[in-house]
Amino acid sequence: MVLIDITREHEVETVIINNKDQLQEFFRIHQFDIWAGYNSRHYDQYILKGIVSDLCDTPEKVKRLNDWIIVEKREPWQYSPVLREVQFNNYDVMPNPPVGLKTLEGFMGSDIRETSVPFNIDRKLTEEEIQQTVFYCRHDVEETINVFLERKAEFEAQFGIVQAFDLDLKHVGDTEARITAKVLDCKKKDYGDEFDYFFLPCIQLKKYAYVMDWFRTAVTDCTEEMKRIAADPATKAKDKWKGRWKDDYCWRKYFYDRSLENQIVAGIPHTFGWGGIHGAIDHPVHVDGYLLHVDVESYYPSMLIAHKLVTRAAANDNYKRVYDTRMALKAAGKKAEQAPYKKLLNALSGAMKDKTNPAYDARNNNTMCINGQLMLLDLIEHLEVVPGFQLIQSNTDGLIISIPDTDDAFYAVDDICYEWEERCSTDLCSIKLGLDVVKEIYQKDVNNYLWVDLDGGIERKGSYVKELSSIDNDLPILNKALVDFMVHKTPVEKTVNDCQDLIMFQKIAKLSDLFEWVEHEYGNSHEEPKFNKAGKRSGKMLVYDDTRKYVNKSYRVFASKDLKAGRLLTCRVREGRTERKKFGNTPDKCFIFNESVVGVKCPPELDKEWYISEARKRLKHFGLEG
Repeated sequence: MVLIDITREHEVETVIINNKDQLQEFFRIHQFDIWAGYNSRHYDQYILKGIVSDLCDTPEKVKRLNDWIIVEKREPWQYSPVLREVQFNNYDVMPNPPVGLKTLEGFMGSDIRETSVPFNIDRKLTEEEIQQTVFYCRHDVEETINVFLERKAEFEAQFGIVQAFDLDLKHVGDTEARITAKVLDCKKKDYGDEFDYFFLPCIQLKKYAYVMDWFRTAVTDCTEEMKRIAADPATKAKDKWKGRWKDDYCWRKYFYDRSLENQIVAGIPHTFGWGGIHGAIDHPVHVDGYLLHVDVESYYPSMLIAHKLVTRAAANDNYKRVYDTRMALKAAGKKAEQAPYKKLLNALSGAMKDKTNPAYDARNNNTMCINGQLMLLDLIEHLEVVPGFQLIQSNTDGLIISIPDTDDAFYAVDDICYEWEERCSTDLCSIKLGLDVVKEIYQKDVNNYLWVDLDGGIERKGSYVKELSSIDNDLPILNKALVDFMVHKTPVEKTVNDCQDLIMFQKIAKLSDLFEWVEHEYGNSHEEPKFNKAGKRSGKMLVYDDTRKYVNKSYRVFASKDLKAGRLLTCRVREGRTERKKFGNTPDKCFIFNESVVGVKCPPELDKEWYISEARKRLKHFGLEG
């Protein structure tokens, strides 16, 4: 075990090898400190608790707990009540959704070479193997520190909640949803009324009232639909579960998978379901002129309070207290200070739909999601009477619209928005709309767009144009090329060719658990026919006379000019045959560089033309020529 104390002026490292007494003494001294690890919530903390409590006082007993978690895939806290009794302040640095540490190390440009010592070795390690294990363990702890520092704001937000509500320090490691339930002092209860959702009286739909009707009859419609599928002779065997309307699990899964799709609202197709409204012009658009981002401020939290939809499991009024504090800090421009309160407010939505969370209240969550969509649909219905109105997109908490650049058009929109605010707000909480002027928007679809506001500020969403960071840094040169083209009209070839930092061209590839090894094609090559799954010829492919086999999980990949370099392939054996598949979004000719790439300049081998071509392909998805 490698432990590094970063609270001192100079970091202090402790390395413990096969010494239970030393670990127990270290734990005794530091038990009430905050321990940070990577993916430590599910595994590491329980192994540690097992050892320091003497529940696992031999290697065999540690292995037994290990297998309970890893092999049997059972919940570690169910292994023994002793594990729940050990006081331990564990903070898990891993982001949510989960990303492997090696992937983040790759994004940061660090060395991602892996130890050659197997995890399932069946003998004692040699001294050389122990030192190699310590070396790689130390490296991962150091990288965990780097990730922690990059995401320090996340920790400070969590710690801020613990301080603000005088919670026990152990809750610093809780998920946001769990800590929200703790702050609200929620008492777990299954109300048994998940589908007894209702419609708010503020909604005034006429033209699009059929959407409300779809939600109103969704429960009976789902059952009838499942019955029809079951009775249809053409139903495939794999679809028969859809007909199991008496099976609660199957019925619920089918129910929440249903949606009302391709409904034309204000001239563009929309989808309604159990998450949020989504609508966008069905082709890429580039619009400039007078655009408005009509955004509902803190939409779900405002609606929960205004219409008494905060989970019925809450035993106090802390949600309103958190909301008021956050809005006051936001008005004062205190962005960092409001972060913990914003996180807590937003976490309640997911907690209300989680059966294992004390805040569980599925009826109120469904009511919130349904009415949130209908209220925005109501706003669109009232806005589309404005002459020259055009809807660009609708999303969960706002709209982007285009109107004529006239005072009459703006004041008409402003009046409609004000009337909507007054109608949807209550004495308990106001629901407010923000109107931000947008100068230009590039949109691939509702989940991928970039806009520029009047002050030159950029708002962007989607993998192609999102703002990257040191821990989200995959093919960054392509994002930069697209953004520079859209915002500054810079040709993509100039952006790519002017960049000399190798890290900007990296693609991190990770072998999934579905595959067994990796092969890198290399050597002389020749063309052979390519066939599809049906056995029909579908073109040509290069076949190499040699491959290099690897068993590591992570690879940093670059496009190569080397004529002998080929693809990077994931491999596995199925039914006696070796299946090979190219890693997604990697070049057909590539080289691997798993050492640190920080400060490394582009070598002559790097094929920049591949990145220029990829950038142009991505621009075409936005309807642009680069």
